[in-house]
Amino acid sequence: MRSKLPRSIRQLSTHVLAVILGVVLTVSTLRVSPSQAEPAPSVTADSPQLVAQRQSPATAAIGSTSFVTAAVNRVGPAVVRIDTERTITRRAADPFFDDPFFRQFFGNGYSQQLPPEQLRGLGSGFIIDKSGLILTNAHVVDKADKVTVRLKDGRSFEGKVQGVDEVTDLAVVKINAGGDLPVAPLGSSTSVQVGDWAIAVGNPLGLDNTVTLGIVSTLRRSSAEVRIPDKRLDFIQTDAAINPGNSGGPLLNAQGEVIGINTAIRGDAMGIGFAIPIDKAKTVAVKLERGETIAHPFIGVQMEELTPEMARQFNSNPNSPIQLPEMNGILVRQVVPNSPAAAAGIRPGDVIVQVDGQSITKGAQLLDIVENSRVGQELQLKVQRGNRTQQLSVRTAQMQNAS
Repeated sequence: MRSKLPRSIRQLSTHVLAVILGVVLTVSTLRVSPSQAEPAPSVTADSPQLVAQRQSPATAAIGSTSFVTAAVNRVGPAVVRIDTERTITRRAADPFFDDPFFRQFFGNGYSQQLPPEQLRGLGSGFIIDKSGLILTNAHVVDKADKVTVRLKDGRSFEGKVQGVDEVTDLAVVKINAGGDLPVAPLGSSTSVQVGDWAIAVGNPLGLDNTVTLGIVSTLRRSSAEVRIPDKRLDFIQTDAAINPGNSGGPLLNAQGEVIGINTAIRGDAMGIGFAIPIDKAKTVAVKLERGETIAHPFIGVQMEELTPEMARQFNSNPNSPIQLPEMNGILVRQVVPNSPAAAAGIRPGDVIVQVDGQSITKGAQLLDIVENSRVGQELQLKVQRGNRTQQLSVRTAQMQNAS
């Protein structure tokens, strides 16, 4: 039905409605967008609310100084660089001088000597007593003729090796610097947990005063697992970069306390490093300072953990020289000549399943039992040899250094 209002009135009504709608939209826009109607507030020192909004969560948590900086400032002055020198002499590789006919005329003492060669080494360490006692790795000062210790303030001193224990890779060096030296605070490695911060400080590759950051990857990583059979250690494993030259430097926690001694003993380790727990080092360092020999009982076997699956795989090979018992235990791969194990009659292929009545399935278990025994103590071993079980008595002896 068409409206009977005149056309002019209908057009006027439409214009009035459009004007009213435009006014309403304008007012609404001004209410929800005050920034377009008012000047933007300026950011000044008197605008604490705006400054707080600009601060990132990381800045609020860490502050102007990070915990790494605080930790390094606490320990850094006590970290030292250790330079070593060693002179070696060599004979010329000339078969003429080894000929028996030649020696008949000139004597066995005659040989062609090459000029002495100087070998230089570099490592790190840290001061544990203000009198000048320094803790480092044994391999840093191994067989060194001269040891030079350089402090962070630039002073250098001749170092005297007080004691070395290659089995734990620890050494104590003494310098005479007049006392009152900065000392690194020692923490406790027993309180360390996987995931804790780990800060390595040292002189890697000759780059002095270098700091790397990571976390504790795992604890009690045995030397057997790391494939270092001549050591008796349970390492702290970390992903903080540890390179040659870092050896002997401290591994710190977030509070700047020493929890371990960095040791770069695996040249193929990529992205992981190992540190000797500080609690172990404390015990050894006291004895090394006095010049004592550290007791390390041993029985003299090279071993491998055995499982039934490994034994079945080995036995399935028609060229296998022996048949292994399909069980869990410690497989003796080799017996060291003239060792306690050799004297006890242990043979390659034997599987050690018990020591003093305690079941053994891990190499670390056997190492712990032997290490915690006394030199000369008898250990009762239950051994599976083929399809026969034997009881053998092994008397431990002192493990000799590799040198």
